[in-house]
Amino acid sequence: MHTGILYAALAYALWGIFPLYFHRLASVPPLEIVLHRSVWSLVLLAIVLTALRRWAWFGQVLRQPRQLALFFLSALLLSANWVTYVWAVNNHHVLDASLGYFINPLFNVLLGYLVLHERLRRAQWLAIGLAAAGVLWLAFAAGHVPWIALFLAATFGVYGLLRKTAPLGALEGLALETLLLAPITVSLLGYWTWQGQSALATGSAALIGWLMLAGPLTAIPLLLFAAGARRITLATLGLLQYIGPTIQFALGIWVYGEPFDATRFAGFALIWSALIVYSAESWRVLRRTRIALAEAAER
Repeated sequence: MHTGILYAALAYALWGIFPLYFHRLASVPPLEIVLHRSVWSLVLLAIVLTALRRWAWFGQVLRQPRQLALFFLSALLLSANWVTYVWAVNNHHVLDASLGYFINPLFNVLLGYLVLHERLRRAQWLAIGLAAAGVLWLAFAAGHVPWIALFLAATFGVYGLLRKTAPLGALEGLALETLLLAPITVSLLGYWTWQGQSALATGSAALIGWLMLAGPLTAIPLLLFAAGARRITLATLGLLQYIGPTIQFALGIWVYGEPFDATRFAGFALIWSALIVYSAESWRVLRRTRIALAEAAER
C-alpha cells in the first residue's frame, strides 16, 4: 500500500513538473514537440516490451479492426491533448492548463452519466454544479470561455473513457497508440528534417537531446502510475491525482508569474470546493462499502 502511494505520487509529481520541461523547448513548435514525444516514446516502449517479452497481445489486436480503430481514435485525442497542453505552457497559460486537469475528474463523472448511464449521487451532482459555476464565473470575468481548460478536460476525459473499455493495459495501449500514429509522425518529422525545417536539422545537440528525453518522460510516469494503481484503492488514487495540477498551478503563479487576482481566485475556489465535495463523498461511499463487505464476511 505504502509503495503504491509512493509510485502513484511520483507519477503525478512528474506530470506536474512537465511545464518546466516544455519551457526548455519553447523554441520548437508545439506540434513538432508532440511528434518527437510520440516517436521517442515508441522507441522506448518497444525496447521495454521486448525486454519484458510482452508482445503476445499484438497479433491478437491486429485481428480486431474495431479495436484498432478505437485505439487510433484514442491516439488522436491524446495527441490533440498534448499539442494543446504544450501550446498552453509555452504561451503563458499554465494556470489554464492546471484548471483543465482540476476539472477532469468531474468531467469524467459527467461522461459516465451521459455515455455509460451511471447513476450519480446527490453529492456528485453538487460537485458538478459547483464546478460549472466556477467555469461560468471564470468565463464571465475573463470575457471568454476558458477553452484551454475545457478542451484539455474534454479530450483527456474522452480518451480515458475509450481506454476504460479497451482490452490492453497502460503500457501496451500507449505502445499501440504510438505505433498506429508512427506512419504520420515519422513521415512528418522526416519531411521537415529533409526540408531543413525541424529541430533535428537546425537545432543544437543539446536541444535534440532534450527532445529525445520526451520518450522517457512520457513512459516512466506511466509505468509508475500503472505500478501504483495496482497496489492502492481507487479512492486513494483519486486523491493523489490532484498532485499534478496543484504543482502546475504553483509553477504558473510562483515560477512563471501568471496573473491571479481575487476574481480568478473565486472561480478556482468554486472548482476546488467541487473537488473537496467529490473526493469526500467518494471516500465515504468506499468506506461504507468496505464496512458492509467486512460485516458480510464475518457472518
